[in-house]
Amino acid sequence: MKNIIKLGLVSVCIGLTLSSCQSDLTSLNDDPKHPSVLPSDNLLATAMYQSSYYMDNPSVNFNNYRFFTQQWAETQYPDETQYNLVTRNQPRNHFNRMYVYSINNLRQAKLNLKNEVETDDIRTNKLATLEIEEIFIWENLVDTYGDVPYSEAFKPDEILTPKYDDAKTIYLDLINRIDAVTATIKPASTGYADLVYGGNMAKWKKFANSIKLRLGMNLADVDPTLSKTTVESAIASGVISSDDEAYKFKYDGNTFSNPVFDNLVASNRNDFLPSELVVNTMKNLSDPRMDVWFTKVAGAYKGGVFGELNDPYTNFSQLGPYFRSATASSNLLSYAEVAFLKAEAAARHYSAGGTAVDLYTAAVTESLRENGVSTANIATYLAINPYNAANWKQSIGVQAWIAMFNKGFASWNFTRRLDNPILVNPPKSNLSSVPYRMPYSDQEYVLNGANVKAAANKIGGDKATTKLFWDKF
Repeated sequence: MKNIIKLGLVSVCIGLTLSSCQSDLTSLNDDPKHPSVLPSDNLLATAMYQSSYYMDNPSVNFNNYRFFTQQWAETQYPDETQYNLVTRNQPRNHFNRMYVYSINNLRQAKLNLKNEVETDDIRTNKLATLEIEEIFIWENLVDTYGDVPYSEAFKPDEILTPKYDDAKTIYLDLINRIDAVTATIKPASTGYADLVYGGNMAKWKKFANSIKLRLGMNLADVDPTLSKTTVESAIASGVISSDDEAYKFKYDGNTFSNPVFDNLVASNRNDFLPSELVVNTMKNLSDPRMDVWFTKVAGAYKGGVFGELNDPYTNFSQLGPYFRSATASSNLLSYAEVAFLKAEAAARHYSAGGTAVDLYTAAVTESLRENGVSTANIATYLAINPYNAANWKQSIGVQAWIAMFNKGFASWNFTRRLDNPILVNPPKSNLSSVPYRMPYSDQEYVLNGANVKAAANKIGGDKATTKLFWDKF
């Protein structure tokens, strides 16, 4: 896979506003060790690796999702838990990984696939895989930044400074694209031997519908009618219904390792702890997952104070062996997440395939099962923490937040949409509130200044405290 990544990086220069790099690529044609046209499967592998690794990466230099949800605390360097998003250029780093290293490779793969020899059905399925993967990354971008370059992006021969499209307009287009691409899938045939589903197109279709479910739920407070029809359509068409169908990017643990392992183990650093908020919340709920996830200090669980120094490291509970596997997959759209989305849909009186209480029970059960909790302990936990219909946002919100521990992007969506648990801005915060979005890349102000400034004005300011269009309450 190492060679796949090297080859994929050739296409970095074909990205957003980086067309000046193109002239430097012509020399590759003279090197017999490098193909002039990269196979589409190499480009897909590169895009999947880059997007998965950096969506899941807990590094202080990238997405910071685990800090936005206050589930991880820091030890000696608390800048990121004090919401400093400037010093390490996290907005730029995540923006470039998703656009240049991920979507750009998928766009090139679509072009290269046209000239590859395949049967019609396999070609159709391969194109569907590329399209679904691209939609997945667009969803991450729009839910991280809000309005982003979309319709005019990746047209370096025509447009060097793409406009920023309205986030809701992008949502509508992504939903339409999901409907269109799932209709083309040939389930009796295969696609790529990809690193998530291995060409199983029935699973790719369920993944696409699960993205649609997530998009639909985010629309609940801003466009309830569209939300309901989108969610019900996704569920009726078939969403992820088992752990085996979850979107899990697999690492070999040799050439490429899980990003959490890289930060907790391979780095030889002790930078991160479970936060006091997550530890105390789970204590109050008698949550058996604590025994799986965290170590004890003097026989008790003790979380780090969010936004403060937590030194020495040994005075606090640490993230245990469960999170320290080099071969653990990045589970970026889990069965547990889908189950909680369905429970929320039922709580909002959508047709979700069951009652809110039954779907809540199924969601909590799946998260506990996923983390190795016994059947008896699952029953005990549910008895202590039943579904509360009178305060369903808290009931589902807190349980989903716990279940999405170490699934930062998914957790952030739940906390923004349901406002539970209540996240308090730390005393030493650089912001006026907790973050609701990632600010735009600083490079965009140099390369695409007029358009990024217009976008910032439209959304109410390029601030981490500006809410996305769907985050209404």
